[in-house]
Amino acid sequence: MKITVAGLGPGDKNYMLPLVKNALALADVVIGYDYYFQFGKEFFKKDAELISMPLGMEEARAEKAIEKAKENKYVVVIGSGDASIYSMAAIVYEMVAKQDIENLELETLPGISAFLASGSKLGAPLGHDFCCISLSDLMTPWNVIEKRIKAAAMGDFVTSLYNPKSIKRHWQLGRLQKIFLEERSASTPVAIVKQVTRPDENIKITTLGEFNPEDVDMFSLVMIGNSQTFQFKNYLVTPRGYLNRKPHTGKEIQQESFRIVTNHIKDLKCKNQDKWAITRVIHTTGVLDDHQFYKSTENAISNVHNFLKNGGEIITDVTMVKAGITKAFSAQFGTNIHCYLNDEDVQELAIKENITRSQAGIRKAIELHPNALYVVGNAPTALMEITDELRNNTHFKPACVIGAPVGFVNVIESKEQLSQVKNTDWVLIEGNRGGSNVAAAIVNAAYTLEEASTYFEV
Repeated sequence: MKITVAGLGPGDKNYMLPLVKNALALADVVIGYDYYFQFGKEFFKKDAELISMPLGMEEARAEKAIEKAKENKYVVVIGSGDASIYSMAAIVYEMVAKQDIENLELETLPGISAFLASGSKLGAPLGHDFCCISLSDLMTPWNVIEKRIKAAAMGDFVTSLYNPKSIKRHWQLGRLQKIFLEERSASTPVAIVKQVTRPDENIKITTLGEFNPEDVDMFSLVMIGNSQTFQFKNYLVTPRGYLNRKPHTGKEIQQESFRIVTNHIKDLKCKNQDKWAITRVIHTTGVLDDHQFYKSTENAISNVHNFLKNGGEIITDVTMVKAGITKAFSAQFGTNIHCYLNDEDVQELAIKENITRSQAGIRKAIELHPNALYVVGNAPTALMEITDELRNNTHFKPACVIGAPVGFVNVIESKEQLSQVKNTDWVLIEGNRGGSNVAAAIVNAAYTLEEASTYFEV
């Protein structure tokens, strides 16, 4: 006992697979929708029993196939396209499983489905992810179908529509068009393929906005492109991405990251120099909304850029900030970077004055480098030392102060003090956020300020 479910392809015998032709030639019984017999008649065995049934009798066809197989006959159940796609395979297997018939062999032979044949005729519309949706609600509730339509539209799938329209089902296709237009551009290519591979084949390419459901009948397949699909001559092309591959070198990955960030913040109401500093900060933290914590005096980043370009020195509160400043940048600009945290005299000063080593290191730096760029990425006590000196030491005139200490004790207070400084430029990250990597990122932004024009309009 054996039942084979076979797809005849879309219509043209040249699209029928050889293994299907062989099965038809061996079949004792062929069962199917009467319209389909014309496409396989030349391959039937001369004495084969042909049992045709109209549309709507799929269950009866499956029952008849089981009945004939029990008579020890080789039965082939035919369907158009691929018989496992919206065709007879599912009901045959379901009914055999329900009856739990022993020793009944089942087989499904593939066929070229209408969406594959249409895809070939159209060139390359199926170059990326795609899906098929049947608009027939005879066995599937419309609310379920509509969920699938919305998912396909939102997921940007190339979408092929089976059973798009009939005499009684005339409004569903228009509803689908409305749903897709909520997610896709009106210029999205749409193809209507009628009677694919058959003598009356007709292909019309239009757009989602211009698409007219009245152009579609029950012998049509509708294919909607995704957001990347474009028309080339009489073809539709959906790029796979070969010409727009993902970045893989370190530089390419960084540039793509910058592009993502700058696109996110492009509408911020601030200067490009600050947008660039924000870009470097977000690239470091990975948090796109960190732009809201960045504050600076006017032209601080530009002024720091010019200061460094002219050989200015940098003071950091901890070695991690020094390590985070890109060596290639500091070497290019000839920058000397100092951190006195671990100097022996600094440790002695910290013990003597009962202050932190970071604070003591800054105190030493102010004596030696009163005009340097001061960068604090860890210790709020270091930042407080700087702000105190700015109020009381007339000889201390730093090029700028970058304040990004991180933590919970005195952090917010130290940044508030910096924000009230009037006699020097400053950049800070508000709140508890910050860190050595963030402070270094702001310095790196100043070094590379000229790159900002690559990402922001001047």
